[in-house]
Amino acid sequence: MDHAAVLALYDRDLRRGARPDGPGARVERAGGVVRHIGTEQDWNGVLWSALDAAGADAAIAGEIARFTGLGLGFEWKLHGHDRPADLGRRLLAAGFTAGPEETLMVGEVSELALDAEPPEGVRLLPVTDAAGVGLLVEVHERVFGADGSRLRHQILARLAAAPDTMAAVVALAGDVPVSSARMELVPGTRFAGLWGGGTVEGWRGRGVYRALVAHRARIAADRGCRYLQVDASGQSRPVLERLGFAPLTTTTPYTYECADHDGHGS
Repeated sequence: MDHAAVLALYDRDLRRGARPDGPGARVERAGGVVRHIGTEQDWNGVLWSALDAAGADAAIAGEIARFTGLGLGFEWKLHGHDRPADLGRRLLAAGFTAGPEETLMVGEVSELALDAEPPEGVRLLPVTDAAGVGLLVEVHERVFGADGSRLRHQILARLAAAPDTMAAVVALAGDVPVSSARMELVPGTRFAGLWGGGTVEGWRGRGVYRALVAHRARIAADRGCRYLQVDASGQSRPVLERLGFAPLTTTTPYTYECADHDGHGS
């Protein structure tokens, strides 16, 4: 895989050329910024920017005004190769809070190891209805310690409006959900994204996460996707590397709270 070429394709298709990721959302392009705007239940934020040192602070102020004027907190998703090089510092100075840095990893589907199966006693359940979404959100809340109401809304809306653009799955030990994950396919591009993969304590290190990655990758292959991309934590990066993913750059979420809003894009 030509890493530089794939990163350029990722920037072009998923950032500069981004499309709304749900009903009621929209993508706006203003100057050197591409932003995604939806309701309070959607992900709101800056997907891509092409800024220079002279204009970066004014552009940041403009995005704060745009989102807070709508009553929305938002995320500026900063990638390691974005410019200017001190954009992260500028975001902090403007009142943003930085989240954990992750690694953007990409795998060419045809080159990935797709034979991983769940451990004995665990079965995979495709999420296709409200009951399945409930199980997925239950795992999400246990693993990440975050309220899952926004995630529930987003997945239910996507299943209703565009079910062919998402594949979600829950791993069950008996009737108990122990891991969950989803994949979002991006129509008109060669990419699908892996999101939300998490396993409850006590089931980690047994191959459940690996099986969920392989399960989603097989679906991506069946649907003609060429690349899978994932923002990997330090825990998941080694597993993904063993499956054939390669690191391309880093991603860091910088979040800005709106005074009239209880949360921010996630």
